[in-house]
Amino acid sequence: MNKKELLELREEIKAKKPDFARQDYHKRPKLSKKWRKPKGLHSKMRKKLKGYRTSPSPGYGSPKSVNGLHASGLRLFLISSIKDLEKIDSSNEGIVLSSTLGLRKRIEIIKKALENKITILNYKNPKQFLKIVEERLKKEKEEKETKTKEKERKKKEKEKKGSEKKKEKLEKLTEEEKKEEEKKEKDKLLTIYAESKSRLNEAIRCYKRIKPITIK
Repeated sequence: MNKKELLELREEIKAKKPDFARQDYHKRPKLSKKWRKPKGLHSKMRKKLKGYRTSPSPGYGSPKSVNGLHASGLRLFLISSIKDLEKIDSSNEGIVLSSTLGLRKRIEIIKKALENKITILNYKNPKQFLKIVEERLKKEKEEKETKTKEKERKKKEKEKKGSEKKKEKLEKLTEEEKKEEEKKEKDKLLTIYAESKSRLNEAIRCYKRIKPITIK
């Protein structure tokens, strides 16, 4: 039997396979449905009596040669970086992109996989996905640029209005008031200078207090 026939056979076997559940899980809420081998001395399930749940057996298994293969017949490989693509043989191996990948890395890996003609198994149409994502990123970039331009425009308008108001205020003031305003501005500058000077002096004093470490 070739690979295609074996995969079809596996599908038939899996369709007939029942859900293997733990004994009495439906009677006791604390038990999970997950399969556990029955070990009771009088367990009807262990004895495989008619009318009781079936237990796993080798007959339910898929053919060994197609065990672990994808439905397309390719062997699966989880990819989390571009370097992982170097090990992939595109003729009989397919890739699945990790869910932890970011959008930019994902795009890079998809582009590289398409270049190397590697099948991406968790994307039906990778080219369409790339197109949609690139359009979205372009749109986001344009929106960001328009927002920054609008912000700058508003800022300039605000500054312009502020300068105009200042000019109007200065025009209204008399000569004495103008002198007082100038004096206030000078005082403000002097206080800032004095504060900075005192901080500098304090820093120099602290530096002088620290004793130099001598290395023996």
